[in-house]
Amino acid sequence: MKMIINKSLVAVIAAVIIISGYFIAGVLIFANSQYNRINARNLEETVRIFGEMTPASVFTDPESTETWISQFENYSGPFRITLIRRDGTVIFDNDADSAFMESHLDRAEFQSAIIGGQGAAHRQSATLGREYIYTGISIKDEASITAGVLRLSHLALTFSSQLAASAFPVLFTGFLLIIGVCAGLYVHSRLLSRSIEERQTEELETKTSQLKQRSVEVETEGRLRDVILATMFDGLIALDNKLNITLVNQRLCSLFGIGNEQEYHPEKIKGMPLLEFSRSVELEAAAQEVLNTAKPCELSFKRYVSGIEQHFRAFAAPLGEAEGVVIVMGDISRLVKLEQVRKDFAANVSHELRTPIQIVKGFAENLIDSSLDNKEEIRHFASIISKNIQIMETLTNDLLTIVALEENSSSRHPREEINMAVLLAETLEMVHVVSREKNITINSSCPHDLTAKLYGPFIIQALFNLLENSIKYSAYGSVINVSVFEEAGELRIEVKDNGIGIPAEHLSRIFERFYRVDKSRSREAGGTGLGLSIVRHIALLHNGTAEVESHAGEGSLFRLRLPSGS
Repeated sequence: MKMIINKSLVAVIAAVIIISGYFIAGVLIFANSQYNRINARNLEETVRIFGEMTPASVFTDPESTETWISQFENYSGPFRITLIRRDGTVIFDNDADSAFMESHLDRAEFQSAIIGGQGAAHRQSATLGREYIYTGISIKDEASITAGVLRLSHLALTFSSQLAASAFPVLFTGFLLIIGVCAGLYVHSRLLSRSIEERQTEELETKTSQLKQRSVEVETEGRLRDVILATMFDGLIALDNKLNITLVNQRLCSLFGIGNEQEYHPEKIKGMPLLEFSRSVELEAAAQEVLNTAKPCELSFKRYVSGIEQHFRAFAAPLGEAEGVVIVMGDISRLVKLEQVRKDFAANVSHELRTPIQIVKGFAENLIDSSLDNKEEIRHFASIISKNIQIMETLTNDLLTIVALEENSSSRHPREEINMAVLLAETLEMVHVVSREKNITINSSCPHDLTAKLYGPFIIQALFNLLENSIKYSAYGSVINVSVFEEAGELRIEVKDNGIGIPAEHLSRIFERFYRVDKSRSREAGGTGLGLSIVRHIALLHNGTAEVESHAGEGSLFRLRLPSGS
Protein backbone atom coordinates (compact mmCIF):
# COMPACT_ATOMS: atom_id res chain seq x y z
CA MET A 1 0.00 0.00 0.00
CA LYS A 2 2.83 2.30 0.96
CA MET A 3 4.58 1.36 -2.26
CA ILE A 4 1.44 2.10 -4.19
CA ILE A 5 1.07 5.42 -2.40
CA ASN A 6 4.72 6.19 -3.03
CA LYS A 7 4.39 5.22 -6.65
CA SER A 8 1.22 7.26 -6.92
CA LEU A 9 2.91 10.17 -5.18
CA VAL A 10 5.88 9.85 -7.48
CA ALA A 11 3.55 9.68 -10.44
CA VAL A 12 1.60 12.67 -9.20
CA ILE A 13 4.80 14.54 -8.48
CA ALA A 14 6.18 13.58 -11.88
CA ALA A 15 2.93 14.60 -13.54
CA VAL A 16 2.89 17.86 -11.62
CA ILE A 17 6.53 18.51 -12.50
CA ILE A 18 5.91 17.73 -16.15
CA ILE A 19 2.79 19.88 -16.17
CA SER A 20 4.63 22.64 -14.28
CA GLY A 21 7.53 22.39 -16.70
CA TYR A 22 5.22 22.73 -19.66
CA PHE A 23 3.42 25.54 -17.87
CA ILE A 24 6.65 27.33 -17.01
CA ALA A 25 7.97 26.78 -20.55
CA GLY A 26 4.72 28.12 -21.97
CA VAL A 27 4.84 31.13 -19.68
CA LEU A 28 8.46 31.86 -20.63
CA ILE A 29 7.78 31.45 -24.33
CA PHE A 30 4.79 33.77 -24.15
CA ALA A 31 6.67 36.33 -22.04
CA ASN A 32 9.61 36.16 -24.41
CA SER A 33 7.39 36.77 -27.46
CA GLN A 34 5.68 39.67 -25.68
CA TYR A 35 9.07 41.06 -24.67
CA ASN A 36 10.40 40.86 -28.22
CA ARG A 37 7.21 42.36 -29.62
CA ILE A 38 7.39 45.28 -27.18
CA ASN A 39 11.08 45.85 -27.95
CA ALA A 40 10.41 45.67 -31.70
CA ARG A 41 7.53 48.14 -31.36
CA ASN A 42 9.67 50.48 -29.22
CA LEU A 43 12.44 50.28 -31.82
CA GLU A 44 10.02 51.06 -34.67
CA GLU A 45 8.52 54.04 -32.82
CA THR A 46 11.94 55.32 -31.83
CA VAL A 47 13.40 55.11 -35.36
CA ARG A 48 10.39 57.05 -36.69
CA ILE A 49 10.96 59.78 -34.09
CA PHE A 50 14.67 59.90 -34.87
CA GLY A 51 13.83 59.93 -38.59
CA GLU A 52 11.76 63.11 -38.17
CA MET A 53 14.82 64.74 -36.59
CA THR A 54 17.11 63.74 -39.44
CA PRO A 55 17.19 65.99 -42.57
CA ALA A 56 18.20 64.53 -45.93
CA SER A 57 21.12 66.98 -46.05
CA VAL A 58 23.07 64.90 -43.48
CA PHE A 59 23.82 62.41 -46.30
CA THR A 60 25.08 65.08 -48.75
CA ASP A 61 26.23 68.14 -46.81
CA PRO A 62 29.32 67.60 -44.60
CA GLU A 63 28.44 70.57 -42.39
CA SER A 64 24.92 69.25 -41.81
CA THR A 65 26.38 65.77 -41.14
CA GLU A 66 28.77 67.17 -38.51
CA THR A 67 25.96 69.15 -36.84
CA TRP A 68 23.73 66.05 -36.68
CA ILE A 69 26.49 63.74 -35.43
CA SER A 70 27.54 66.24 -32.74
CA GLN A 71 24.15 65.69 -31.08
CA PHE A 72 24.99 62.02 -30.44
CA GLU A 73 28.72 62.20 -29.62
CA ASN A 74 27.98 61.65 -25.91
CA TYR A 75 24.87 59.54 -26.42
CA SER A 76 24.78 56.57 -24.03
CA GLY A 77 21.25 55.31 -24.56
CA PRO A 78 20.15 51.74 -25.21
CA PHE A 79 20.10 52.07 -28.98
CA ARG A 80 22.84 51.73 -31.56
CA ILE A 81 22.48 54.51 -34.17
CA THR A 82 23.74 54.10 -37.74
CA LEU A 83 23.57 56.41 -40.80
CA ILE A 84 23.82 54.66 -44.18
CA ARG A 85 23.96 56.44 -47.54
CA ARG A 86 21.88 55.20 -50.45
CA ASP A 87 24.92 53.43 -51.91
CA GLY A 88 25.39 51.41 -48.67
CA THR A 89 28.27 53.48 -47.26
CA VAL A 90 28.14 53.88 -43.47
CA ILE A 91 28.86 57.50 -42.48
CA PHE A 92 28.14 57.23 -38.74
CA ASP A 93 27.78 54.54 -36.05
CA ASN A 94 27.85 55.44 -32.36
CA ASP A 95 29.17 51.98 -31.36
CA ALA A 96 31.79 51.49 -34.10
CA ASP A 97 34.17 53.40 -36.37
CA SER A 98 32.27 53.95 -39.61
CA ALA A 99 35.54 54.30 -41.55
CA PHE A 100 36.23 50.58 -41.04
CA MET A 101 32.71 49.28 -41.59
CA GLU A 102 31.88 47.38 -44.75
CA SER A 103 29.13 48.33 -47.16
CA HIS A 104 25.61 47.70 -45.80
CA LEU A 105 24.05 47.51 -49.23
CA ASP A 106 23.11 43.85 -48.74
CA ARG A 107 21.56 44.27 -45.25
CA ALA A 108 17.94 43.14 -45.23
CA GLU A 109 16.66 46.06 -43.16
CA PHE A 110 18.51 48.52 -45.47
CA GLN A 111 17.05 47.03 -48.66
CA SER A 112 13.54 46.94 -47.15
CA ALA A 113 13.83 50.59 -46.06
CA ILE A 114 15.05 51.66 -49.51
CA ILE A 115 12.18 49.84 -51.21
CA GLY A 116 9.31 50.22 -48.73
CA GLY A 117 10.36 53.14 -46.52
CA GLN A 118 10.97 50.96 -43.40
CA GLY A 119 12.49 47.57 -42.72
CA ALA A 120 13.52 45.28 -39.87
CA ALA A 121 15.85 42.31 -39.31
CA HIS A 122 17.14 40.03 -36.55
CA ARG A 123 20.71 38.67 -36.87
CA GLN A 124 24.23 38.67 -35.56
CA SER A 125 26.17 41.91 -36.19
CA ALA A 126 29.17 41.41 -38.49
CA THR A 127 30.81 44.46 -36.90
CA LEU A 128 30.28 43.77 -33.18
CA GLY A 129 29.73 39.98 -33.25
CA ARG A 130 26.54 40.07 -31.13
CA GLU A 131 22.91 39.37 -31.94
CA TYR A 132 20.86 42.50 -32.68
CA ILE A 133 17.34 43.54 -33.65
CA TYR A 134 17.54 46.09 -36.50
CA THR A 135 15.00 48.61 -37.74
CA GLY A 136 15.73 51.07 -40.57
CA ILE A 137 13.78 53.98 -42.06
CA SER A 138 14.47 55.83 -45.30
CA ILE A 139 15.21 59.57 -45.21
CA LYS A 140 13.86 61.44 -48.21
CA ASP A 141 14.67 64.90 -49.52
CA GLU A 142 12.17 67.55 -50.64
CA ALA A 143 11.82 65.79 -54.00
CA SER A 144 10.84 62.54 -52.15
CA ILE A 145 14.07 60.90 -53.30
CA THR A 146 15.69 58.60 -50.74
CA ALA A 147 19.03 60.09 -49.63
CA GLY A 148 19.89 57.32 -47.16
CA VAL A 149 18.70 55.16 -44.28
CA LEU A 150 18.67 55.83 -40.53
CA ARG A 151 19.00 52.55 -38.64
CA LEU A 152 18.48 51.82 -34.93
CA SER A 153 19.40 48.49 -33.37
CA HIS A 154 19.14 46.85 -29.94
CA LEU A 155 20.76 43.80 -28.41
CA ALA A 156 18.47 40.78 -28.90
CA LEU A 157 18.25 39.58 -25.27
CA THR A 158 15.60 36.92 -24.55
CA PHE A 159 13.23 37.32 -21.67
CA SER A 160 14.26 33.94 -20.23
CA SER A 161 17.98 34.78 -20.30
CA GLN A 162 17.33 37.86 -18.17
CA LEU A 163 15.22 36.00 -15.62
CA ALA A 164 17.14 32.71 -15.55
CA ALA A 165 19.20 33.62 -12.49
CA SER A 166 16.10 34.29 -10.36
CA ALA A 167 13.47 32.00 -11.95
CA PHE A 168 15.15 28.61 -12.24
CA PRO A 169 16.67 28.40 -8.70
CA VAL A 170 13.14 28.80 -7.38
CA LEU A 171 12.19 25.45 -9.01
CA PHE A 172 14.41 23.68 -6.50
CA THR A 173 12.46 25.05 -3.51
CA GLY A 174 9.50 22.85 -4.15
CA PHE A 175 6.79 21.72 -6.46
CA LEU A 176 4.02 23.94 -5.16
CA LEU A 177 6.35 26.95 -4.81
CA ILE A 178 7.35 26.54 -8.45
CA ILE A 179 3.74 26.76 -9.55
CA GLY A 180 3.13 29.84 -7.41
CA VAL A 181 6.37 31.50 -8.44
CA CYS A 182 5.69 30.75 -12.10
CA ALA A 183 2.18 32.13 -11.86
CA GLY A 184 3.38 35.16 -9.94
CA LEU A 185 6.30 35.59 -12.30
CA TYR A 186 3.98 35.51 -15.27
CA VAL A 187 1.68 38.13 -13.75
CA HIS A 188 4.65 40.17 -12.56
CA SER A 189 6.34 39.96 -15.96
CA ARG A 190 3.23 41.19 -17.69
CA LEU A 191 2.85 44.08 -15.31
CA LEU A 192 6.58 44.80 -15.40
CA SER A 193 6.68 44.75 -19.18
CA ARG A 194 3.68 47.01 -19.39
CA SER A 195 5.16 49.38 -16.81
CA ILE A 196 8.55 49.39 -18.51
CA GLU A 197 6.96 49.94 -21.88
CA GLU A 198 4.87 52.83 -20.62
CA ARG A 199 7.77 54.38 -18.73
CA GLN A 200 10.21 53.97 -21.62
CA THR A 201 7.69 55.36 -24.06
CA GLU A 202 6.97 58.35 -21.82
CA GLU A 203 10.66 59.03 -21.14
CA LEU A 204 11.58 58.58 -24.78
CA GLU A 205 8.82 60.92 -25.91
CA THR A 206 9.88 63.52 -23.34
CA LYS A 207 13.58 63.23 -24.16
CA THR A 208 12.95 63.13 -27.87
CA SER A 209 10.75 66.21 -27.68
CA GLN A 210 13.34 68.07 -25.63
CA LEU A 211 16.16 66.90 -27.86
CA LYS A 212 14.29 67.91 -30.99
CA GLN A 213 13.36 71.32 -29.57
CA ARG A 214 16.90 71.99 -28.40
CA SER A 215 18.31 70.75 -31.68
CA VAL A 216 16.03 73.08 -33.61
CA GLU A 217 16.94 76.00 -31.34
CA VAL A 218 20.67 75.35 -31.63
CA GLU A 219 20.46 74.86 -35.38
CA THR A 220 18.36 78.02 -35.80
CA GLU A 221 20.69 80.08 -33.63
CA GLY A 222 23.77 78.76 -35.42
CA ARG A 223 22.25 79.27 -38.83
CA LEU A 224 21.12 82.80 -37.95
CA ARG A 225 24.56 83.70 -36.64
CA ASP A 226 26.31 82.25 -39.68
CA VAL A 227 23.94 84.06 -42.07
CA ILE A 228 24.42 87.37 -40.27
CA LEU A 229 28.20 87.02 -40.25
CA ALA A 230 28.35 85.84 -43.86
CA THR A 231 26.09 88.60 -45.24
CA MET A 232 27.59 91.51 -43.32
CA PHE A 233 29.10 94.07 -45.65
CA ASP A 234 31.51 95.15 -42.91
CA GLY A 235 34.14 93.04 -41.22
CA LEU A 236 33.58 91.83 -37.65
CA ILE A 237 36.04 90.52 -35.10
CA ALA A 238 35.53 89.47 -31.47
CA LEU A 239 38.43 89.40 -28.98
CA ASP A 240 38.90 88.00 -25.48
CA ASN A 241 40.38 89.97 -22.58
CA LYS A 242 43.90 89.22 -23.88
CA LEU A 243 43.06 90.62 -27.34
CA ASN A 244 43.17 87.17 -28.91
CA ILE A 245 40.62 86.40 -31.63
CA THR A 246 37.53 84.39 -30.65
CA LEU A 247 35.46 85.07 -33.75
CA VAL A 248 36.02 86.65 -37.17
CA ASN A 249 33.79 86.72 -40.26
CA GLN A 250 34.84 85.91 -43.80
CA ARG A 251 34.29 89.49 -44.97
CA LEU A 252 37.06 90.80 -42.69
CA CYS A 253 39.42 88.06 -43.84
CA SER A 254 38.75 89.12 -47.42
CA LEU A 255 39.34 92.80 -46.58
CA PHE A 256 42.64 91.89 -44.94
CA GLY A 257 43.66 89.68 -47.87
CA ILE A 258 43.59 86.47 -45.82
CA GLY A 259 42.32 83.60 -47.99
CA ASN A 260 39.15 83.54 -50.06
CA GLU A 261 35.67 82.13 -49.53
CA GLN A 262 36.81 78.56 -50.24
CA GLU A 263 39.86 78.88 -47.95
CA TYR A 264 38.00 80.56 -45.07
CA HIS A 265 38.77 78.54 -41.92
CA PRO A 266 37.89 80.55 -38.78
CA GLU A 267 39.22 77.77 -36.53
CA LYS A 268 42.73 78.45 -37.88
CA ILE A 269 42.44 82.13 -36.95
CA LYS A 270 40.85 81.56 -33.54
CA GLY A 271 43.29 82.35 -30.75
CA MET A 272 45.53 84.50 -32.98
CA PRO A 273 46.63 87.83 -31.39
CA LEU A 274 44.94 90.90 -32.89
CA LEU A 275 48.23 92.55 -33.82
CA GLU A 276 49.42 89.48 -35.71
CA PHE A 277 46.12 89.30 -37.60
CA SER A 278 45.62 93.01 -38.38
CA ARG A 279 49.22 94.25 -38.58
CA SER A 280 47.87 97.52 -37.17
CA VAL A 281 49.29 99.10 -34.02
CA GLU A 282 46.50 101.71 -34.05
CA LEU A 283 43.77 99.05 -34.03
CA GLU A 284 45.41 97.14 -31.19
CA ALA A 285 45.83 100.35 -29.14
CA ALA A 286 42.16 101.22 -29.64
CA ALA A 287 41.05 97.72 -28.60
CA GLN A 288 43.23 97.90 -25.48
CA GLU A 289 41.75 101.29 -24.60
CA VAL A 290 38.20 99.91 -24.91
CA LEU A 291 39.18 96.94 -22.74
CA ASN A 292 40.69 99.22 -20.08
CA THR A 293 38.00 101.91 -20.02
CA ALA A 294 34.94 99.79 -20.94
CA LYS A 295 33.91 102.64 -23.28
CA PRO A 296 33.39 102.35 -27.06
CA CYS A 297 35.53 104.31 -29.50
CA GLU A 298 35.87 105.03 -33.21
CA LEU A 299 39.04 105.27 -35.22
CA SER A 300 40.42 105.40 -38.72
CA PHE A 301 43.57 103.55 -39.67
CA LYS A 302 45.38 102.33 -42.73
CA ARG A 303 47.35 99.20 -43.56
CA TYR A 304 49.04 97.68 -46.58
CA VAL A 305 47.94 94.47 -48.32
CA SER A 306 50.27 93.19 -51.06
CA GLY A 307 51.75 96.69 -51.34
CA ILE A 308 48.33 98.34 -51.73
CA GLU A 309 47.30 100.97 -49.19
CA GLN A 310 43.94 100.32 -47.52
CA HIS A 311 41.91 102.72 -45.37
CA PHE A 312 39.51 101.50 -42.69
CA ARG A 313 36.94 103.03 -40.37
CA ALA A 314 36.38 100.96 -37.21
CA PHE A 315 34.02 100.99 -34.21
CA ALA A 316 35.11 99.10 -31.10
CA ALA A 317 32.86 98.30 -28.14
CA PRO A 318 33.41 96.39 -24.88
CA LEU A 319 32.05 92.87 -24.50
CA GLY A 320 30.66 92.47 -20.98
CA GLU A 321 32.78 93.57 -18.03
CA ALA A 322 36.37 93.28 -19.22
CA GLU A 323 35.43 90.05 -21.01
CA GLY A 324 36.58 91.19 -24.41
CA VAL A 325 36.07 93.58 -27.32
CA VAL A 326 33.95 93.51 -30.48
CA ILE A 327 35.15 95.51 -33.48
CA VAL A 328 33.18 96.29 -36.64
CA MET A 329 35.13 97.86 -39.48
CA GLY A 330 34.58 98.85 -43.08
CA ASP A 331 36.93 99.47 -45.99
CA ILE A 332 36.76 103.16 -46.90
CA SER A 333 39.66 102.99 -49.36
CA ARG A 334 37.36 103.67 -52.29
CA LEU A 335 35.82 106.69 -50.56
CA VAL A 336 39.27 108.06 -49.72
CA LYS A 337 40.41 107.47 -53.28
CA LEU A 338 37.26 109.05 -54.74
CA GLU A 339 37.70 112.07 -52.51
CA GLN A 340 41.29 112.43 -53.67
CA VAL A 341 40.22 111.94 -57.30
CA ARG A 342 37.56 114.60 -56.82
CA LYS A 343 40.10 117.05 -55.41
CA ASP A 344 42.65 116.25 -58.13
CA PHE A 345 39.98 116.47 -60.81
CA ALA A 346 38.79 119.88 -59.62
CA ALA A 347 42.38 121.12 -59.38
CA ASN A 348 43.30 119.76 -62.83
CA VAL A 349 40.20 121.20 -64.54
CA SER A 350 40.84 124.56 -62.91
CA HIS A 351 44.48 124.43 -63.96
CA GLU A 352 43.64 123.39 -67.54
CA LEU A 353 41.07 126.16 -67.95
CA ARG A 354 43.08 128.91 -66.24
CA THR A 355 45.65 129.30 -69.03
CA PRO A 356 43.25 129.59 -72.02
CA ILE A 357 40.88 131.80 -70.01
CA GLN A 358 43.72 134.16 -69.12
CA ILE A 359 44.88 134.20 -72.74
CA VAL A 360 41.37 134.90 -74.03
CA LYS A 361 40.89 137.58 -71.40
CA GLY A 362 44.24 139.23 -72.18
CA PHE A 363 43.81 139.27 -75.94
CA ALA A 364 40.19 140.37 -75.62
CA GLU A 365 41.41 143.37 -73.62
CA ASN A 366 44.13 144.02 -76.24
CA LEU A 367 41.47 143.77 -78.91
CA ILE A 368 39.35 146.36 -77.12
CA ASP A 369 42.32 148.70 -76.73
CA SER A 370 43.67 148.19 -80.25
CA SER A 371 43.07 150.46 -83.19
CA LEU A 372 40.09 149.32 -85.23
CA ASP A 373 41.95 150.34 -88.39
CA ASN A 374 44.69 147.75 -87.85
CA LYS A 375 42.94 144.72 -89.32
CA GLU A 376 46.05 142.52 -89.21
CA GLU A 377 46.39 143.04 -85.48
CA ILE A 378 42.67 142.42 -84.93
CA ARG A 379 42.86 139.24 -87.02
CA HIS A 380 45.90 138.07 -85.02
CA PHE A 381 44.18 138.68 -81.68
CA ALA A 382 40.97 137.02 -82.88
CA SER A 383 42.85 133.93 -84.11
CA ILE A 384 44.55 133.50 -80.72
CA ILE A 385 41.21 133.91 -78.93
CA SER A 386 39.60 131.41 -81.30
CA LYS A 387 42.40 128.89 -80.77
CA ASN A 388 42.07 129.03 -76.97
CA ILE A 389 38.28 128.85 -77.14
CA GLN A 390 38.76 125.71 -79.23
CA ILE A 391 41.01 124.32 -76.50
CA MET A 392 38.32 125.01 -73.88
CA GLU A 393 35.64 123.52 -76.11
CA THR A 394 37.73 120.38 -76.68
CA LEU A 395 38.34 120.09 -72.92
CA THR A 396 34.62 120.49 -72.22
CA ASN A 397 33.72 117.86 -74.82
CA ASP A 398 36.27 115.44 -73.36
CA LEU A 399 34.88 116.00 -69.85
CA LEU A 400 31.36 115.36 -71.12
CA THR A 401 32.58 112.17 -72.81
CA ILE A 402 34.06 110.90 -69.52
CA VAL A 403 30.78 111.72 -67.72
CA ALA A 404 28.87 109.79 -70.39
CA LEU A 405 31.19 106.81 -69.96
CA GLU A 406 30.76 106.81 -66.18
CA GLU A 407 26.97 107.18 -66.15
CA ASN A 408 24.61 104.31 -65.35
CA SER A 409 24.67 101.79 -68.20
CA SER A 410 20.89 101.36 -67.94
CA SER A 411 20.43 104.74 -69.66
CA ARG A 412 22.74 103.79 -72.54
CA HIS A 413 21.63 102.36 -75.87
CA PRO A 414 22.28 98.61 -76.21
CA ARG A 415 25.36 97.34 -78.01
CA GLU A 416 25.11 96.62 -81.72
CA GLU A 417 26.74 94.07 -84.02
CA ILE A 418 29.26 96.18 -85.94
CA ASN A 419 31.47 95.38 -88.92
CA MET A 420 34.97 96.36 -87.75
CA ALA A 421 36.29 97.02 -91.25
CA VAL A 422 33.54 99.64 -91.82
CA LEU A 423 34.18 101.17 -88.39
CA LEU A 424 37.93 101.39 -89.11
CA ALA A 425 37.35 102.99 -92.49
CA GLU A 426 35.05 105.59 -90.92
CA THR A 427 37.66 106.49 -88.29
CA LEU A 428 40.46 106.75 -90.87
CA GLU A 429 38.32 109.16 -92.86
CA MET A 430 38.00 111.35 -89.73
CA VAL A 431 41.80 111.71 -89.31
CA HIS A 432 42.60 111.93 -93.04
CA VAL A 433 42.97 115.73 -93.13
CA VAL A 434 45.22 115.85 -90.02
CA SER A 435 47.46 113.02 -91.26
CA ARG A 436 47.73 114.60 -94.72
CA GLU A 437 48.96 117.88 -93.22
CA LYS A 438 51.97 115.98 -91.79
CA ASN A 439 52.30 113.70 -94.83
CA ILE A 440 51.76 110.68 -92.55
CA THR A 441 50.81 107.36 -94.12
CA ILE A 442 48.33 105.20 -92.20
CA ASN A 443 48.35 101.49 -93.08
CA SER A 444 45.30 99.54 -91.93
CA SER A 445 44.57 95.83 -91.60
CA CYS A 446 41.18 94.28 -90.71
CA PRO A 447 39.30 91.18 -91.99
CA HIS A 448 36.35 92.40 -94.05
CA ASP A 449 33.94 90.01 -92.27
CA LEU A 450 35.07 90.64 -88.68
CA THR A 451 32.15 91.75 -86.51
CA ALA A 452 31.69 92.43 -82.80
CA LYS A 453 28.93 93.55 -80.47
CA LEU A 454 30.06 96.98 -79.29
CA TYR A 455 29.11 100.53 -78.46
CA GLY A 456 30.07 101.78 -81.92
CA PRO A 457 30.43 105.54 -81.26
CA PHE A 458 32.64 104.91 -78.24
CA ILE A 459 34.95 102.52 -80.14
CA ILE A 460 35.25 105.10 -82.92
CA GLN A 461 36.11 107.71 -80.25
CA ALA A 462 38.80 105.45 -78.74
CA LEU A 463 40.34 104.63 -82.13
CA PHE A 464 40.21 108.30 -83.15
CA ASN A 465 41.98 109.35 -79.93
CA LEU A 466 44.75 106.77 -80.45
CA LEU A 467 45.28 107.78 -84.08
CA GLU A 468 45.20 111.50 -83.25
CA ASN A 469 47.70 110.91 -80.45
CA SER A 470 50.05 109.00 -82.79
CA ILE A 471 49.79 111.71 -85.46
CA LYS A 472 50.58 114.47 -82.94
CA TYR A 473 53.75 112.81 -81.68
CA SER A 474 55.01 111.39 -85.00
CA ALA A 475 57.45 113.16 -87.30
CA TYR A 476 56.57 114.53 -90.73
CA GLY A 477 56.34 111.74 -93.31
CA SER A 478 56.06 108.94 -90.73
CA VAL A 479 54.07 105.71 -91.01
CA ILE A 480 51.33 104.55 -88.60
CA ASN A 481 50.00 100.98 -88.65
CA VAL A 482 46.47 100.15 -87.48
CA SER A 483 45.38 96.52 -87.02
CA VAL A 484 42.05 95.04 -85.96
CA PHE A 485 41.90 91.26 -85.50
CA GLU A 486 40.62 88.45 -83.30
CA GLU A 487 43.04 86.35 -81.25
CA ALA A 488 42.69 83.96 -78.29
CA GLY A 489 39.01 84.76 -77.91
CA GLU A 490 39.65 88.53 -77.85
CA LEU A 491 39.05 91.41 -80.21
CA ARG A 492 42.28 93.39 -80.47
CA ILE A 493 42.76 96.91 -81.83
CA GLU A 494 46.40 98.02 -82.20
CA VAL A 495 47.84 101.41 -83.23
CA LYS A 496 51.63 101.47 -83.77
CA ASP A 497 53.69 104.55 -84.61
CA ASN A 498 57.37 105.50 -84.96
CA GLY A 499 57.05 108.71 -82.95
CA ILE A 500 58.95 110.08 -79.99
CA GLY A 501 57.92 107.22 -77.70
CA ILE A 502 57.24 107.29 -73.97
CA PRO A 503 59.92 106.99 -71.24
CA ALA A 504 59.53 103.90 -69.03
CA GLU A 505 58.83 105.90 -65.86
CA HIS A 506 55.66 107.37 -67.42
CA LEU A 507 54.09 104.18 -68.78
CA SER A 508 52.22 103.24 -65.59
CA ARG A 509 50.44 106.63 -65.50
CA ILE A 510 49.89 107.34 -69.17
CA PHE A 511 46.14 106.53 -68.97
CA GLU A 512 45.48 108.81 -65.98
CA ARG A 513 43.35 111.92 -66.41
CA PHE A 514 45.31 115.08 -67.28
CA TYR A 515 48.61 113.19 -67.20
CA ARG A 516 51.13 114.43 -69.75
CA VAL A 517 54.64 113.20 -70.44
CA ASP A 518 55.70 116.58 -71.86
CA LYS A 519 53.20 119.17 -70.62
CA SER A 520 54.42 122.07 -72.74
CA ARG A 521 54.51 120.04 -75.97
CA SER A 522 51.12 118.47 -75.25
CA ARG A 523 49.44 121.86 -74.81
CA GLU A 524 51.24 123.12 -77.92
CA ALA A 525 49.70 120.23 -79.86
CA GLY A 526 46.25 121.09 -78.52
CA GLY A 527 45.90 118.10 -76.17
CA THR A 528 43.69 118.17 -73.09
CA GLY A 529 45.37 115.31 -71.23
CA LEU A 530 42.10 113.34 -71.30
CA GLY A 531 42.38 111.47 -74.61
CA LEU A 532 44.07 108.32 -73.32
CA SER A 533 41.97 108.36 -70.14
CA ILE A 534 38.88 108.26 -72.39
CA VAL A 535 40.40 105.30 -74.26
CA ARG A 536 40.86 103.41 -70.99
CA HIS A 537 37.27 104.21 -69.88
CA ILE A 538 35.94 102.88 -73.19
CA ALA A 539 37.92 99.65 -72.78
CA LEU A 540 36.57 99.20 -69.25
CA LEU A 541 33.04 99.86 -70.51
CA HIS A 542 33.46 96.79 -72.74
CA ASN A 543 35.04 94.74 -69.89
CA GLY A 544 38.38 95.02 -71.62
CA THR A 545 41.78 96.66 -71.07
CA ALA A 546 43.95 99.35 -72.63
CA GLU A 547 47.70 98.69 -72.87
CA VAL A 548 50.81 100.48 -74.11
CA GLU A 549 54.27 99.30 -75.12
CA SER A 550 56.82 102.02 -75.74
CA HIS A 551 60.42 103.12 -75.41
CA ALA A 552 61.70 106.68 -75.63
CA GLY A 553 62.64 107.53 -79.22
CA GLU A 554 61.33 104.24 -80.61
CA GLY A 555 57.63 104.87 -81.06
CA SER A 556 54.63 103.40 -79.22
CA LEU A 557 52.15 100.55 -79.58
CA PHE A 558 48.70 101.11 -78.05
CA ARG A 559 46.42 98.10 -77.77
CA LEU A 560 42.75 97.61 -76.87
CA ARG A 561 41.81 94.08 -75.76
CA LEU A 562 38.07 93.45 -75.69
CA PRO A 563 36.31 90.15 -74.91
CA SER A 564 35.13 88.50 -78.10
CA GLY A 565 31.41 89.10 -78.54
CA SER A 566 31.56 91.78 -75.82
